[in-house]
Amino acid sequence: MSNNPSFVLRKIEDVAYEERPIPEIKDDEVLVAVKKTGICGSDVHYLVHGRIGDFVVEKPMVLGHESAGIVQKVGPKVKNLKVGDRVAMEPGATCRVCDDCKRGRYELCPEIIFAATPPYDGTLARYYPIPADLCYKLPDNLTLEDGAMMEPLSVAVHAVANIGQLRANQSVVVFGAGPVGLLCMAVARALGASRVVAVDIVPSRLEFAAKFAATETYTPPKLQEGETRLAYSARNARAMMQQLNIEERGPAGIDLVVDASGAEVSIQTGIHIAKHGGTFIQLGMGQAEITIPVTTLLVKEINFKGSFRYGPGDYQLAIALVSQGKIDLKPLVTHRFSFDQAIQAFQTTRAGKSEDGKPVIKAVISGPDVSPDDLL
Repeated sequence: MSNNPSFVLRKIEDVAYEERPIPEIKDDEVLVAVKKTGICGSDVHYLVHGRIGDFVVEKPMVLGHESAGIVQKVGPKVKNLKVGDRVAMEPGATCRVCDDCKRGRYELCPEIIFAATPPYDGTLARYYPIPADLCYKLPDNLTLEDGAMMEPLSVAVHAVANIGQLRANQSVVVFGAGPVGLLCMAVARALGASRVVAVDIVPSRLEFAAKFAATETYTPPKLQEGETRLAYSARNARAMMQQLNIEERGPAGIDLVVDASGAEVSIQTGIHIAKHGGTFIQLGMGQAEITIPVTTLLVKEINFKGSFRYGPGDYQLAIALVSQGKIDLKPLVTHRFSFDQAIQAFQTTRAGKSEDGKPVIKAVISGPDVSPDDLL
């Protein structure tokens, strides 16, 4: 095998290409030649801030975790994969023996080794070693670019289908029309939601959401001078309910609210919007501490849940929804870059638009020696 060029975050605002050793694999692992990697907001956050919560970049770290590739080498105990298989890569290896792993909530494993979460290296390299059972073979009608998009889609599947337990003919509101919010809308539609409302403050995002998956959109009003956030959110909820004919109970109520923004006022508004006995899923990461209308949460008996990454069955359902034509991922990939353009890719994602003014939804970086135009 050849070299292993890697895109490395050395410290805040300092990235570089480095030659890394080709990883050795364990008996139950495969070595994947990474061909496509999407840029996640967490990658950009580590670049700009050097940390997310308690996860701090203290030594050089390879970035990237939304990836797909081709199996290059197979460990002796691997039975389900062979060299040449095209796979989506689930980038979190767990201990498999703790209580959370054993009860089927492995996303909560305290020993998880997650790509590009300090201190563990990510996937923006020629090769990445990974347990074979975390690789999912892609059907022939899906590209490796689709495969890379299975990571954020699985986040949405986990929130809407797994944690949110959405059922057909239910109504959904999604706050935040970024990549994950859009994918939550798509999953809701694919699973038979009767109503999917997109909420955002950026008109172009709502325009895209309406074409992509939302049945309706809503633009919140501006905060008034001297108005508290709680008062604003209550007013915003009333306006939204009136404009969209949303009721507090019954068939016209909102069964599931997903916040994919992390914004305090979105969370507050979502609690007001959810029907009595409805479900609220917190998916977006924003401020570590916020104020919520807890009495409203209580008297409405809202099921308020967090959703973190993905768990058993999420990747499989994500792949099935796309391969069956229920979700089209291609419109979400707005920018494509070669491996040697990775710095430009991060700059573009961080700016939110490319030099030509085109807004970024998802940027994908190809592996070394792979053309961005070849979706594989």
